[in-house]
Amino acid sequence: MKSIVSKVVCGALAAATVTTVSACGLGDSVVEHGNGHVKAVSYETGIEGKNDPAAKLPAWVPDGARNVVELVRTTGSERLLKYQSAGTALPRTCEPGPVEARPPTLTADWWPAGEHLRTDKVCDGWHVAVEHDGVYAYRAETVTNAGTGASGS
Repeated sequence: MKSIVSKVVCGALAAATVTTVSACGLGDSVVEHGNGHVKAVSYETGIEGKNDPAAKLPAWVPDGARNVVELVRTTGSERLLKYQSAGTALPRTCEPGPVEARPPTLTADWWPAGEHLRTDKVCDGWHVAVEHDGVYAYRAETVTNAGTGASGS
């Protein structure tokens, strides 16, 4: 009987711990995928994401951007990003540029298929598309793993 009671208590403590951690308001998670670790972050505003010391939110995202979501490859440099412009504009440092021909290996339900081919601006190495339903940005992997090690490109 004592064994059953201790199992029930341990189970309740484990559930309470998970609930407590989940209720902390953490906006990110780490998910293991076959092609590397991926961290998903989300913020109500661009400034909130920029003030997060663990964030990878690029400086060119407007402070007033809304509903910011980003997928970050923690074992490389590939990124997917989406936000609602909320009346903000891209900074002047963003210029017309070529589309990114390499498709992302990251996937998200909010990232439209083929979106990388619709990018027509470049912001600090990010390929950006301003669409009717938001701003989409993609940063391709810049590290190539070869048999002799990693090299930047």
